Amino acid sequence: MQNTRRARAIAIAKTEDSIRLLRIRFLMIAAGATAALLAVPVLF
Repeated sequence: MQNTRRARAIAIAKTEDSIRLLRIRFLMIAAGATAALLAVPVLF
């Protein structure tokens, strides 16, 4: 019983970690898109 509880805790920790990485990646993509949109009037 203790083993399954530990495995579940590890799985939850892994999913939270991947969610955090996805959030950081999404923020980086959003920042890059914003920078590109701001740079368009300067380039043209």
